[in-house]
Amino acid sequence: MSDIQVIDLTPDNIADYGVCGYKNVEKHIELRKKIEWFNNYYPKGLRIKVIFSKKGGYQGMLEYIPGKYAHRPVDADGYMFIHCVFVGFKKEFKGKGHASFLIDDCIKDAEKEKMLGVSVVTRKGPFMVDKDIFLKKGFNIVDSIKPDFELLVKKFEVNSKDPKFKSNMKDNLKNYQKGLYIIRSPQCPYTEKNVNAILESAKNKFNLKPNLIDLQDSKAVQDTPCAFGTFCIIYNGEIISYHPISNTRFENIIVIS
Repeated sequence: MSDIQVIDLTPDNIADYGVCGYKNVEKHIELRKKIEWFNNYYPKGLRIKVIFSKKGGYQGMLEYIPGKYAHRPVDADGYMFIHCVFVGFKKEFKGKGHASFLIDDCIKDAEKEKMLGVSVVTRKGPFMVDKDIFLKKGFNIVDSIKPDFELLVKKFEVNSKDPKFKSNMKDNLKNYQKGLYIIRSPQCPYTEKNVNAILESAKNKFNLKPNLIDLQDSKAVQDTPCAFGTFCIIYNGEIISYHPISNTRFENIIVIS
């Protein structure tokens, strides 16, 4: 790890390093929105740790926050909650144990803050980490929800109450029974990309009137009907995408819906 630094982002330095591959504040509105969101939640315990290489630059990150403010539809108050972790924009930085090191740092921070433990939502596929790395670190699966989301926890005290997915997600879906809805939060900067193109396609190609819902805070995210929380597309009461997608993918889904 001689070439690698772990940098704690703060409101003072986040614009210098960027987030999730976005580096240019003037160019990228998604980065500006992410920084504004970060500055709002940093005093509430939000932390982002960045893997930075002297040769390769920004090569990964881990983001976590007290479960009370989790940007997933979960009941995880008292736990530290991991939003996302990834390492390796370049292949040579993958498989080096950097993600494991970041998770260990999060666990230590949760212990220092006297939390009940650490929790995370996982799934196979885009935009979320697979559960295997957490199972190896002593996390256990305590809840699951369709289609393939799982909630894991590493408890510091065995008798602590389990975190769980919000029980009202299915009922909340009833609020989106007619029409097209795109729901997003600035927590994930990728929720900005492609949305304008999707809105245009919906209106001009499919004669739909899309509803764009920008979630304003953690409570709004926790009341979404999708386990991903910070993004979903709903069409006539059915979730047709659980994560950010391209306009081409959106058009293909609508055609067969």
